[in-house]
Amino acid sequence: MRQLVCPGCGATNRAPETKNAAAAKCGRCGKALFRAEPLDVTAPQLQSHLRANKGVAVLLDVWAPWCGPCRMMAPHFAAAARDLEPRVRLLKLNSEAEPQAAASLGVSGIPALFLFRDGRVIARQAGAMSAAQIVAWTTQALAQAAA
Repeated sequence: MRQLVCPGCGATNRAPETKNAAAAKCGRCGKALFRAEPLDVTAPQLQSHLRANKGVAVLLDVWAPWCGPCRMMAPHFAAAARDLEPRVRLLKLNSEAEPQAAASLGVSGIPALFLFRDGRVIARQAGAMSAAQIVAWTTQALAQAAA
């Protein structure tokens, strides 16, 4: 059984693995659990996703508005969401607005990607990537973690 955090109201929803998660709706607010786009999160929302999402990996992009490579990668990260969801939940954390959360992850350069499974970092990568590179890196890291 998968557990998914609703991007609209933050409620944790249970979704059977036999059902299409892309079509799942929140039991509380009725909104789609996946929108095929990254979600902007605060530090508390990030912790909620890491704690509650089960059966789906979480890919986090740590970025800042003043960062040129971050702005260049943003449309690629959005395109990767269309390919990776609902297998992976894509989140964006603004390191300027949430410096303590970025520091707790050990971010030393941005953009920085963190791939989590069951709340634990299984892969990390710094630097801008294309959508195809993001999808390939994520897929490979998930396969290696499952082996």
